[in-house]
Amino acid sequence: AYALAVELAPIRVNVVSPGWVDTPIWDAVVGSGKAAALDAMAKRLLVGQIGQAADIAQAITSLMHNGFITGTVLHVDGGQRLV
Repeated sequence: AYALAVELAPIRVNVVSPGWVDTPIWDAVVGSGKAAALDAMAKRLLVGQIGQAADIAQAITSLMHNGFITGTVLHVDGGQRLV
């Protein structure tokens, strides 16, 4: 994000880095254990819950609407990087 923001300026470049998000892929990955796996991770996150697709979408639209942000990595991970 940093290098591209410099190289492509004035085009803005930002990155959204999601954490654990409840999406249909989890059905294929853990099958019937999806609820237990996501619940276990939620207990380890600072916010106490797993992200939803809408959380990631909101972060993306926020970056899109603010024309003064560039070269940023926005971590939407419920505090996962901190624990």
